[in-house]
Amino acid sequence: MDIAYIPSPSTGVIHLGPLPLRGYAFCIIIGVFVAVWFGNKRWVARGGKAGTVADIAVWAVPFGLVGGRLYHVITDYQLYFSDGENWVDAFKIWEGGLGIWGAIALGAVGAWIGCRRRGIPLPAWADALAPAIALAQAIGRWGNWFNQELYGKATDLPWAVEITEGANREAGYYHPTFLYESLWCIGVALLVIWADRRFTLGHGRAFALYVAAYCAGRGWIEYMRVDEAHHVLGLRLNVWTSILVFVLAVAYIVISSRLRPGREETVEPAAVTLTKSSSDGDADEDKAEGTADAGAEATDGDADAEPDDTSAEDTSADARAKPAGGKG
Repeated sequence: MDIAYIPSPSTGVIHLGPLPLRGYAFCIIIGVFVAVWFGNKRWVARGGKAGTVADIAVWAVPFGLVGGRLYHVITDYQLYFSDGENWVDAFKIWEGGLGIWGAIALGAVGAWIGCRRRGIPLPAWADALAPAIALAQAIGRWGNWFNQELYGKATDLPWAVEITEGANREAGYYHPTFLYESLWCIGVALLVIWADRRFTLGHGRAFALYVAAYCAGRGWIEYMRVDEAHHVLGLRLNVWTSILVFVLAVAYIVISSRLRPGREETVEPAAVTLTKSSSDGDADEDKAEGTADAGAEATDGDADAEPDDTSAEDTSADARAKPAGGKG
């Protein structure tokens, strides 16, 4: 069939001399760097300190990678633990296979740990990172292009992606669902940026909007895919997951808007409190020193006054003793 199409790379590995650079891993790494860079700009604009995003990302990124891989392996266990499959392949993350649901869930746990260590609210940090995460996903999806995976149904559209024959795939032209999701994620990032400025979103609502918008697109994109997946009531598992998470995200936006309208006044209260406490501590220390000095002077004064008091007592005693002696 002679049609226009998007060619797939002949290999997913680029060799830089003796060093192999896998396209999938390269896209993930670039996505992480873009997310940290852009997230830092948004965090500073909200009143945070430069470098906080990177410090927390040190916790969030490893947790996210582990969570993404766990979700993929659990939901597609037949690829690794069925007869004839090698379970060791479950650890070969560079060959593809990261579930965004697990990555966000466990990544949030890592971010929570990092936020607690810095004394900042997790929702505020998540709001700053929301569009940055969407951009990271947009970049990361091109890793699937290098691996020739996550494509949709066969099509003759001019933007079809060419898939070559492989172990678990047939050669042909298919919907580039990885491209659809990449473009959708860019749109989600722009939506969150606009809504955040327009409605001054805070307390995790910008992040919830990102989640809801992503799920809305992931649902129909997932429905187009033809790779093997578990089905529940005729729908792919990830479609149901998208629906459930979408409802939860929208519910959070509605409830949070009523309970905590507006945006956080400060995003790094711990830093402000620490500075204030230090100042108060210095003032208290100076006050304590002054009190101690005054107390010491008073003690010295009392000590000097003791002989006089004793003399006065002796004099009074003598005065009382004289009448007694006269009567005798």
